[in-house]
Amino acid sequence: MPMNREPPRPGTSGAGAADRPRTAHQTAAPDAIALLGRTALFSGLDAATLGRIAAAAAMVRVARGRLLFSAGDPCAGFHLVIEGRIKLSLHGAQGAERVVELPGPGQTFGEAAMFLRMPYRVSAEALADSRLLHVAAAAVFTELEQDPRLAQRIIASLSMRLHRLVGEIESQSLLSGTQRVIGYLLSLADAPAAAETAVRLPALKHVIASRLNLTHEHFSRILHGLAAADVIRLDGPDIRIPDIEALRRHPG
Repeated sequence: MPMNREPPRPGTSGAGAADRPRTAHQTAAPDAIALLGRTALFSGLDAATLGRIAAAAAMVRVARGRLLFSAGDPCAGFHLVIEGRIKLSLHGAQGAERVVELPGPGQTFGEAAMFLRMPYRVSAEALADSRLLHVAAAAVFTELEQDPRLAQRIIASLSMRLHRLVGEIESQSLLSGTQRVIGYLLSLADAPAAAETAVRLPALKHVIASRLNLTHEHFSRILHGLAAADVIRLDGPDIRIPDIEALRRHPG
């Protein structure tokens, strides 16, 4: 059965865009101003500025398993996830995949490529039916010229992302696989120390494994090892943590 294709955006060469599965572009949502105002990039901006940026934004719906863009495609803005989850990944010449990030609701991606005026370095695939807000680069650049506060927020936001990336590189270089998994589970938990809580993996296990620079088999062995040590309990996509502090103290 032939796959639906999205026509190239104006101003693109069409080399990557012509091969991209179709996504549905709509006008911006009525709550686009509120959604943008809650992001790290635009929090604290006045309503008039947010309104101008929102007017240049478009709603995008992406079905599970469909590509939003591929590495090498031209970047015309950045995306804010409203619903669903997106997988950002790199692909090697032999087809190997390395998951870089899994942005979910309230998170943004694509800013670096937009500000550098470069093609995307990663591919973006929907892991669930997703609803995104695409913010056009031209609107952001126009506001940057008029409001230095926006430049400060963008620098702060990108610096925080860089700081997190350095932490991840450090983790993958210096920590064992078990320590990485424990750290990841703790990052998903939202409960005080010693409290029992449950977390749900935001993606399939092989995707999470790639995100942690582990093989699927190694990731599964680590989870079962932690379960055998009674610091977690496996329940399908849900993982119960009887005691947050006990998991944190586990030697790994």
